[in-house]
Amino acid sequence: MSALFEPLTLREVTIPNRVWMAPMCQYSAEPEGPLAGAPHDWHFAHYAARAAGGTGLIVVEATAVAPEGRISPYDLGLWNDTQVEAFRRITRFLTAQGTVPAVQLGHGGRKASTERPWKGGAPVGPDAHGWQPLAPSAVPFDERHPVPTELTADEIKEIVGQFAAAARRALAAGFEAVEIHGAHGYLINEFLSPHSNHRTDAYGGSYDNRVRFALEVVAAVREVWPDQKPVFFRISATDWLDEAGWTPDDTVRFARDLHAHGVDLLDVSTGGNASSVSIPTGPGYQVPFAARVKAETPLPVGAVGLITEAGQAEKILANGEADVVLLGRELLRNPSWARQAARELGAEIRVPDQYHRSV
Repeated sequence: MSALFEPLTLREVTIPNRVWMAPMCQYSAEPEGPLAGAPHDWHFAHYAARAAGGTGLIVVEATAVAPEGRISPYDLGLWNDTQVEAFRRITRFLTAQGTVPAVQLGHGGRKASTERPWKGGAPVGPDAHGWQPLAPSAVPFDERHPVPTELTADEIKEIVGQFAAAARRALAAGFEAVEIHGAHGYLINEFLSPHSNHRTDAYGGSYDNRVRFALEVVAAVREVWPDQKPVFFRISATDWLDEAGWTPDDTVRFARDLHAHGVDLLDVSTGGNASSVSIPTGPGYQVPFAARVKAETPLPVGAVGLITEAGQAEKILANGEADVVLLGRELLRNPSWARQAARELGAEIRVPDQYHRSV
C-alpha cells in the first residue's frame, strides 16, 4: 500500500491520506467594512477545487486573530462572527468531500500592513487601509518596513487571548484542526528568534523567555480547543543565520516543549525572519529539517518545500522523514494532484461521483 495514501489519525480526527494543502494567503478579502476579513466566492472556489481533487486535509491560509494581525489589509480573519458564518460554507463543502478542514491562525507582527504581492508587497499606511505594526521589539524587518511598536506585557497577554478567541470561532465555523502560525517572520516567530527579539523582560533573552509567548498561545488555544481535535504548529526551523538567529537545535528542543503542551503535529518550514539571507533551495530542500524533528522527538511532522512529484512525496514518507507532506504551489498548478498521484502509485482514493466517467 502507498504510504502517501494511508489514513492518519490525530487524536480522534482521521485524515484520509497524507497529501495536505499548505496554507497560502490569497490576499483577496475585503479590507474594510462589515465583510472585512470574511471569505467569499474566490476562497470557496479555491478550496473547493482542491477538496474535489482528493486532498486529505486543507489548511486554510493565514487567518488573522485581530485586524492589526493581518499580513495585508486583504487577509482573512476570525475576529468576529460574520467571518465565522462565511467560513461555514467552505468547511461544509470540504467535509462533504471527505477532506478535513483546518485553519492557520496567525498575527503578522512587524511584517503586517503590507500591499498584496502582485502590487509589490510594500508596507502600506492608513491611506491604503494600513496601520502601525506591532512586534516584540522596535526593530523593523528591513529598510522598507517601518519601525514597529514594541508590545507591552499587557498587550502580549491581550494577543494570547485573541488567539484563544479565534480558536473558539474556528470551532464554531466547522474546522476540525487549527494550526498556530509560528513561522516566516511573523509575530510568534519574532518572539522566538534572538534576531528579532531584543527584549529584556520575561519575554526576551534566554531560550525559555523567548518561547514563553508561543507556549502561552499554545496553552490558550489548547484550553478552548476540544481534546478530541488536533492542534498543529508551523515553525521556521532555521532563520538561516547560523547562531545569530533561531537554529535547528532550537527547533528540536522546542518541538519537545510543544509536544508536552498538547501540540499534535509540527509543520516544518524555514526562513522568513531575516531579509538578507541566502537560502539554498531545491527539490525537498526543507525536508531534512522535518526529518530531524521526527528522528529526535515524539512529535509527528509535516514536510514542505518544493515537493512536486508523487514518487518524491512517497519516498519522503516511506523513508520515515515525515508523517505527511504539505503541498503549496504544486496544488495551485494542479488542484487534482492527489488523484493524479494516486493513479501513479496504484493507490485507492475517493473520487466525487460526478467525476467517475473521467477516472
